[in-house]
Amino acid sequence: MREAAKLVVVMGVSGAGKSTIGAMLAERLGWPFVDGDDLHPLANRRKMAAGRPLDDGDRIPWLAAIARQLSLWREAGSAGVIACSALKRDYRERIADGNGDVLFIYLKAADELLTARVAARGGHFMPVSLLASQLAILEEPGPDEQAATVDAAFPTARIIETIIASL
Repeated sequence: MREAAKLVVVMGVSGAGKSTIGAMLAERLGWPFVDGDDLHPLANRRKMAAGRPLDDGDRIPWLAAIARQLSLWREAGSAGVIACSALKRDYRERIADGNGDVLFIYLKAADELLTARVAARGGHFMPVSLLASQLAILEEPGPDEQAATVDAAFPTARIIETIIASL
């Protein structure tokens, strides 16, 4: 019997470090990595760049693209890491699509740290002004979800080791 594929979604609000940690984790494990930001439709990117928050209608096609990527890895018997905000429980359920092989890693950080990180990065379509809208709708993973919470303020090496221990 083949072992189930390991599928990891590194989640959290903007500035939590999803892309950085996801890429580092995938490299460390030798798994493929996809940055969920790259799967946003152009209309979503433009809307955010204009300082307007996404609504559920905007996010549904994007969440479907995330779920498709996980499904592709699953069908190939592959492991994989994807970075995706996955802000609401409903979003995480859509992403996992009823499969128990998806582990969500929630990078949790204080609002001040998140604000500083988002303000410091350049060339990203997500402005710091939208951070509050993400924090307002964030539903942290519950104890009944397949998720682990990691302090995003930890040094990156410690975050990676903590995640690997969760696997």
